[in-house]
Amino acid sequence: VMQADYPAMAEKEGGPLSIIGNLPYYITSQILFALADASHFNAVRSATVTMQYEVGLRIVANTSTKDYGILSVVFQLYADCKLHFKIPPTVFYPAPKVDSALIGLHFVGPNKLRERLSGIHPLELRRVLTATFQQRRKTVRNSLKKLLMDIHDGDKEKVQSILDSDPLPLSKKTLEARERGDA
Repeated sequence: VMQADYPAMAEKEGGPLSIIGNLPYYITSQILFALADASHFNAVRSATVTMQYEVGLRIVANTSTKDYGILSVVFQLYADCKLHFKIPPTVFYPAPKVDSALIGLHFVGPNKLRERLSGIHPLELRRVLTATFQQRRKTVRNSLKKLLMDIHDGDKEKVQSILDSDPLPLSKKTLEARERGDA
């Protein structure tokens, strides 16, 4: 599932795929990221999947909540996300030890995703998000310091000047998307 050639399958089927499935709990995030990556190529239109309830809560989490993290940021950028309902363990055999959820992801497609990302390459965004959310107790500044050290070959002065600089202004596209409620 994670190594499937979704663009080739979509071309063979004549358009973007709709995925339906029960995701194995131990590789849910990896499968979801594979689907998100496939959406860059308009290979996946939507996914309706069952997963561990706690993971579903992270996908639909609001900002400034404990559950908000990399899954929330990525999937709320890439897709319209909906937690349809909670599923008790008793409906599965053998019954898992946790609740499940039915989650709907309707991917926005490559054009709208490019607009939402304002020219940022998706893999670079994922790299920054991973660094940001990897150590939840650290400030964003401290989390990004290691990433910046890697990018700038350990040049502490360069990294410090970046961290001390004023933030860049938001692009016109980003501001317009915010006004439309799409950012």
